[in-house]
Amino acid sequence: MNRDRLPSGTGETVATVSAAGRTLRVSVREGTDAAVPPLLLMNGIGASLEVLQPFVDALHPRRTVIRFDVPGVGGSPRPLVPYVLATLTPVVAGMLSRLGHDRPVDVLGLSWGGGLAQHFAVQHRRRCRRLVLAATGTGSLMVPGSPRVLGRMLTPRRHRDPEYARQIAGTIYGGSVRSEPERAARALHAATHLGPRRGYYYQLAASTGWSSLPFLRLIRQPTLVLAGDDDPIVPLANARIMGRLLPDARVHVYGGGHLALVTEARELAPVVEEFLDRD
Repeated sequence: MNRDRLPSGTGETVATVSAAGRTLRVSVREGTDAAVPPLLLMNGIGASLEVLQPFVDALHPRRTVIRFDVPGVGGSPRPLVPYVLATLTPVVAGMLSRLGHDRPVDVLGLSWGGGLAQHFAVQHRRRCRRLVLAATGTGSLMVPGSPRVLGRMLTPRRHRDPEYARQIAGTIYGGSVRSEPERAARALHAATHLGPRRGYYYQLAASTGWSSLPFLRLIRQPTLVLAGDDDPIVPLANARIMGRLLPDARVHVYGGGHLALVTEARELAPVVEEFLDRD
């Protein structure tokens, strides 16, 4: 593994890790309490691991936090061949082993990462202790956002053009960025690493046609479903459906939009930690 440091001065270690034939750029913030299970973060589409920095900063330092760039996004090399969620989860499991984390971890998936997290919880159930699904749904079989919103998700332009991100932020993300669109631009562009455009399209294709509805009842881990009441990408009805179908689920509805885990991190981090720490 090649190691360096995040440029933000956070003290987190960044490593290049190879597992199951893929290479990922990984960040690890070592916690101060080894008894607390590590938290593995899975990011949204096109977003490098830096996007989640506000949420990581809001978490208690006793908790180890692991995050990574998917192939072709951020600092992870472009994959030679496309992948799907079922072939990416073994890479994530192998990455954890390479990092020395063989005991079960807690997993949080945001948006696209929520699909990967659901698949990981079933495919590697012994590696996942608890599950947090934030601003996410069940894939191709879900209550969709409006075509106008989803159409703007088909290209990575918002990740590459800060002014464009400001223009469309309220329409796509909802919540507080409707009145403060610069918050979305900061979240998507502050110290982020941009991968090749092809990486975005590979990530988009990886979940095309995928749905967790057929196996939601196989997710036995305690699950927290976080959903905003103003999320144009993943309407609130999806959280209600998941809450009914998951065997052990708790739904928490917050006032906000799709990016609230980042833009309102200090309000949502305690909700996540209370769930992870409960008996």
